[in-house]
Amino acid sequence: MSNTGLLCWNCGAPTGITGRVMRSDCCVDCLADLRCCRGCRFFDPSRNKQCKETIEKTVTNKEKNNLCDFFQKRDADKIAGGVSRQRDSKQDKKKSFDDLFKD
Repeated sequence: MSNTGLLCWNCGAPTGITGRVMRSDCCVDCLADLRCCRGCRFFDPSRNKQCKETIEKTVTNKEKNNLCDFFQKRDADKIAGGVSRQRDSKQDKKKSFDDLFKD
């Protein structure tokens, strides 16, 4: 399998998933649910409700599959030392830059 694309949020193993992540998808190595908050690109433990999006209802178990409308898979690159780095699109980088100068 490739070292790019969707990596398991739990063990970091490549999943081979290139399209949509379905609720039934799980990691073949550790059996962790992949369509969950921890596998979403908007997951951020430092934010309110641990999400970069403005969700109305808190998801209590971030490691189990859910039906969040904001879910987008967290694509990452596996780099030396077994570390994975999330890939951001050009649009995301521009938004982050613009957010620095908001009042």
